[in-house]
Amino acid sequence: MYKKIFCMMCLLIIMAGVSAAERVSYGKRINLWEKRPPHKSENKQDTAWVKVFLPEKSKATGRAIVICPGGGYQHLAMEHEGTDWAPVFNNMGIAAIVLHYRMPHGDHRIPIEDAEQAMRLVRHNAKAWGINPNDVGIMGSSAGGHLASTIATHAESDAKPNFQILFYPVITMDPAFTHMGSHNNLLGKNAKKKQEMLFSNDAQVNRTTPRAWIALSDDDTVVLPANGFNYYFECYRHDVEASLHVYPSGGHGWGIRPAFRFHTEMMAELKAWLQSF
Repeated sequence: MYKKIFCMMCLLIIMAGVSAAERVSYGKRINLWEKRPPHKSENKQDTAWVKVFLPEKSKATGRAIVICPGGGYQHLAMEHEGTDWAPVFNNMGIAAIVLHYRMPHGDHRIPIEDAEQAMRLVRHNAKAWGINPNDVGIMGSSAGGHLASTIATHAESDAKPNFQILFYPVITMDPAFTHMGSHNNLLGKNAKKKQEMLFSNDAQVNRTTPRAWIALSDDDTVVLPANGFNYYFECYRHDVEASLHVYPSGGHGWGIRPAFRFHTEMMAELKAWLQSF
């Protein structure tokens, strides 16, 4: 009897000693908000969460990337712009945290507060997950690129990223150049000029904006290349380190799909950039 009790106590002690990093299974889903988020979505079934993909301990560099899939602020391309990136980054020793943010339905605060909370979550768990809190970046594709660049240019303190990766991003909310679906879903159809300017992230770049890697296709007719180019130009103008990659073709939305004609070049250029700092 006493022997059984002793064995059970030993087991409990061992379990208590297991680190938080070991308890986070690969691809574990974690809810972003323990209680209510600051602002409610009109869709009660739309919840915010992340999936955490940590690299093997022997490979880990301490770097992490919060990934924001695109989808026009209407839905999320969770695989080819999200979870499919996890093994690629993990093989580079980088933790990948894929964000499922809530759709705005005209309330821009909702996805922004989710993305900021994801950045804070990573830094809060930095020690347990083997992450350097000063090496946490954000990545986004299409409308997810708008969200990522919004966090890069608007967020402060522990929500501000150390670097940003943008694929064919929506950058401006100027109706002349923006993706109108993203514009209307984020700000509403009757958005005021002042609000459009505030979330035209090329106009928000300053010298504290984190370094950027930007990739897009010259023949993108969904999100005009001017979005990414103007963002790069403002980074250049404000002495922010940035790397712009314009591929001759490919259209929009290729993500990590190998069918993208310039997939190999793109992957090599991204890897080289990540290894440069």
